[in-house]
Amino acid sequence: MESIKQKPQSLAAPALPDFRNLGVILRVLLAVNLLALLTVLVRVDESGAIPAELMLMAARVELPLFVLVLLLYAAQGVLAGLSSWQGVGAVWTAVLVTVGAGFPLLADAGDSLPRWLAWASVAVMVTLAYFDYRNRRFSPALTEARLLALTARIRPHFLFNSLNGVLGVIRSDPRRAERALEELADLFRALMQDHRELVALGEEIALCERYVDLESLRLGDRLSVRWEIDGEEGSGERQRLLRQKVPPLLLQPLLENAVYHGIEPAFDAGEVVVRVARRADEVHLEVDNPIVEADRHKAGNRMALANIRERLTLFFDLEAGLDIESKDGRYRVRIRLPFRSVSA
Repeated sequence: MESIKQKPQSLAAPALPDFRNLGVILRVLLAVNLLALLTVLVRVDESGAIPAELMLMAARVELPLFVLVLLLYAAQGVLAGLSSWQGVGAVWTAVLVTVGAGFPLLADAGDSLPRWLAWASVAVMVTLAYFDYRNRRFSPALTEARLLALTARIRPHFLFNSLNGVLGVIRSDPRRAERALEELADLFRALMQDHRELVALGEEIALCERYVDLESLRLGDRLSVRWEIDGEEGSGERQRLLRQKVPPLLLQPLLENAVYHGIEPAFDAGEVVVRVARRADEVHLEVDNPIVEADRHKAGNRMALANIRERLTLFFDLEAGLDIESKDGRYRVRIRLPFRSVSA
């Protein structure tokens, strides 16, 4: 199972970052270039010579650096299967081989290969130490605590209203009441599970459908939810999309907010639209609900949105994001995630 990527596996061995993550790639480039800049500033005494030395340093560093980033990107699948120290050794070896191969092409007459390799070794140590520190400093503990707070605070009125809805139909439609109690049990069972692991998008959608079915008990025809999912029902395209891994409780809190803010305060019926689509190498999720001017719960969605945004960062770094739009009488929350092929 795929879990939070930046979580360290042990206190003794540093865990490698995901070299296919856009945020990790950018940080590697910035870290190495910053180290190159500091090297020039320490080595050059005359300020007038700094620009020329920076150009020379860039000519020596950038090509091996970009080649190395491509190699690590391609080898991520292999690195992920190694132990922490084996991974560190593999990265170190790749760096030394890349620098050694580039030395004849980039070195000047007075350059020394051992000096290049020593500098590259320092760059490896500094960069991996930074990622290890970041892993430990920004561990998922705080976000997991916030997620637990989010799941624990599922609005008491939702539980009570659901039970009241069951009581309202228990005599007229006992089968419906029985199904509602099963759905309520399934929903709370999902809320109490370990939320450090990614789940299939299809599982998250099924959880949302149970939630909508429960809310329909009390809201009746006032609540309408339209699902727009890419691909024909049962097609391979849709199945691949629904197998994509997403953080748990990603859509359900957004759907709950949409009902709470866009349907419950209104006197008339309203429609919530949930869109699930693949766009190139990304999965786009959108929850769209009407804006009710008389909504008295506007501050209630901030915790859920902040929690989702933070979990997206932990799982996907800069490759995922959450945007909000309020336009034409509709409130839209859009989420983008990296699309990754998942076998059946």
